[in-house]
Amino acid sequence: MNINNPKIWSLTDGSQGMVSQTKGLAFELSNDVNELQTEIIFPWSKLQPGILPIYKWIFKNNLKIEHPPEIVISCGRKSVYLSIYLKKIFSNIINIHIQNPKISSKNFSYVVTPNHDNYKGENIINSIGALHYFKENGVSKKKFDINTKNLVSCIIGGENNHFLFSLREAQTFCDKIKELKKNNPELQLLIITSRRTNFKIKKLIKNNLSSISKIWLGEGENPYEFAIYNSKFFIITADSTSMISEASISGMPIYIYKLPYKRKSLRFMRFHNEFNKLNITRDFANTSILQKWTYDKLNESKRIAGIIKERIIEGFNETK
Repeated sequence: MNINNPKIWSLTDGSQGMVSQTKGLAFELSNDVNELQTEIIFPWSKLQPGILPIYKWIFKNNLKIEHPPEIVISCGRKSVYLSIYLKKIFSNIINIHIQNPKISSKNFSYVVTPNHDNYKGENIINSIGALHYFKENGVSKKKFDINTKNLVSCIIGGENNHFLFSLREAQTFCDKIKELKKNNPELQLLIITSRRTNFKIKKLIKNNLSSISKIWLGEGENPYEFAIYNSKFFIITADSTSMISEASISGMPIYIYKLPYKRKSLRFMRFHNEFNKLNITRDFANTSILQKWTYDKLNESKRIAGIIKERIIEGFNETK
């Protein structure tokens, strides 16, 4: 294996959050990366790995196994199946899974999970927050028609299993943004919604904030990358660990708009406590004037890749 440029297969179900994580780690390890969207048949597609045996015919993918990868990086439940299958037929490959696979870590060479998952083990490497593909000191390839001098990007998620995001919460958020703009007229506001932001909340945001901000509601060129690389401040809803982790590559202040819990989540509580203690995030609740502060840019994809490279080299040396 050429440790500086190994052949890598990146496996996900195609969702952006998982793609961002596998790409982030893969491209820190190599430029020879093949991204695959894992597709499997029923009932494997619905069941947790470990319940049913794994065969080649459960995959809809046209696997070119005559040219196998040297490293497999997977993320998500469906990709666990393909990672285990590839390791089974090519015992020499290194298979790395990102996130808790909900199956024994012994099925993988390495498992990378965030600290807030509280998942420990000999072959488990813990990260601060989620991995992603954004680069430290990166420059956006995409342009957006807004002045970046005092750019504040508000990144909006949506309701999930742990957080409520009702119209009432959305209205409170809009009122806070209007108050912020009134107290700080020099700020340039960019509002970015996500796939999880429901239609009614998007409509409410548009009706309330279109006169004082640029708003992206899912149509046209997505300014998310532009925002990550150009914002001077971030205001991000508390429901997404990935959006907060990605913004932390900027080194710019991140304010968290807290949402009420449907049910208490130790994972989310650990995540927010960790980022708060690292001085990456602060609470937006009682903020009328945005304050500047600094912290070390969080580049976990690069750090984790360095650890994996060292362990691979150590493994080669031990076999000599």
